[in-house]
Amino acid sequence: MQIPVQVTFRDIPVDDHIEAECLREAQKLERYYDRITSCRIVVAQPHRHHRKGNQYDVRIDLTVPGAEIVINREPPQNHRDEEWQVALHEAFNRARRRLEDHVHKIRGEVKKHDTEPD
Repeated sequence: MQIPVQVTFRDIPVDDHIEAECLREAQKLERYYDRITSCRIVVAQPHRHHRKGNQYDVRIDLTVPGAEIVINREPPQNHRDEEWQVALHEAFNRARRRLEDHVHKIRGEVKKHDTEPD
């Protein structure tokens, strides 16, 4: 990456373990596309309700030449006491799939349908 990965925490204290995991996952994305310009990650815990448990939001902004890929992973209502590792893993899986789709478009590997219907 041309710009170092930025990890921001909202509504939770800075956690070195979470930050290290974010950096490790961001480095894995470069396996799929080595021209990532920047990666910004926001980890938030917007609602701290004791009855609903801790839920984490993860937002990933990837900048690549010609596009920006934004992943905003909010937890489903039925996921109580979800660990931050699950939220982070799901967000990076979505980012990886979106990045792969972008690479396939760039390389022209996307299937095109006939333009003239019968």
